[in-house]
Amino acid sequence: MIHASSHPISVVSFGGLAALLVAACGGTQPPPEPVHAAQEPEGTALSAPVAAPPPEPTATATTPPPPPPPAPVVSFSEGISTPESVLYDAANDRYLVSNINGKPLDADNNGYITALSPEGKVLSPKFIAGGEKGVKLDAPKGSGIWQGTLYVTDITRVRKFDLKTGAPKGEIAFPGSTFLNDISVAPDGRICVTDSGWKAGASGFEGTGTDAVYVINKGKVTTLAKSTELNQPNGCLFTDKGLLVNTGGGNEIYRLDDQGKRQDVTTLPDGMLDGMQLAGDQLLVSSWKSSSIYRGTLGGHFQAVVWDVNAPADIGFDSKRSRILVPRFLDNLVQVYEVK
Repeated sequence: MIHASSHPISVVSFGGLAALLVAACGGTQPPPEPVHAAQEPEGTALSAPVAAPPPEPTATATTPPPPPPPAPVVSFSEGISTPESVLYDAANDRYLVSNINGKPLDADNNGYITALSPEGKVLSPKFIAGGEKGVKLDAPKGSGIWQGTLYVTDITRVRKFDLKTGAPKGEIAFPGSTFLNDISVAPDGRICVTDSGWKAGASGFEGTGTDAVYVINKGKVTTLAKSTELNQPNGCLFTDKGLLVNTGGGNEIYRLDDQGKRQDVTTLPDGMLDGMQLAGDQLLVSSWKSSSIYRGTLGGHFQAVVWDVNAPADIGFDSKRSRILVPRFLDNLVQVYEVK
């Protein structure tokens, strides 16, 4: 580093460091050697200023916009109120919608089941309705069919109805439960029922610690698993790989073995999982957190096949037409999407 001096410093292009030092000390500086313009090195102090060339154009990295969400082939809004579940009734080729019609934990006896046609018509706005024809139905959620009987979860009970007439056929109580949610029926008639273990809190649902998976077999209830490690079990599904359960409190699917232990834990892209169905050999799972329906396999990868659907609850699957049936819980809407 060269510090400032009271003596003038002659700045030259050539002459070397010795000439600079002589000038700095007040000595007589020899005249500089003649410099010809053609010999002047580029970038010296005597060079004429040259404008910097314009920068080369560079490609701007941009993220392509996401593709538009698939369009539903059928939508239902008339008479739909807080839809929690859609079940495909294959024997009668219709969709059965569980309408909470209020809050999920209110024992208000105003819940109802709507029957819809795959073509988009309302077959019966209140096929089964709480407070009518001797029906008790508060906040219906998951549903399943076995031998002409419709089973529906309702807070801490499973209620039974005649599939043809809608007439009540009794109920099954689950002492100690707080939020019975989904139902799945095995080919041999066993019925899975999940308790998500929720109660109403100041800012949404809060855990009660009653997380459980039950099985109804020939009218008798047994507890397959009961632990907060189940992580607020929501959707359940009998498959040829066993009983699968997904987590309302996370983004996992697992298989429950005969001892109720979690096996084959599989992580999905996002959480707050709800409904779960089988389409061929692929699982379909709804996620509230990502507003999506994922498709994939246990132990494999999942990707969204339907997205931008707010609050997708307990989805159904129309096996005849290969359609996903999506109840949009917060929007009083049911939408139907084709699966390719």
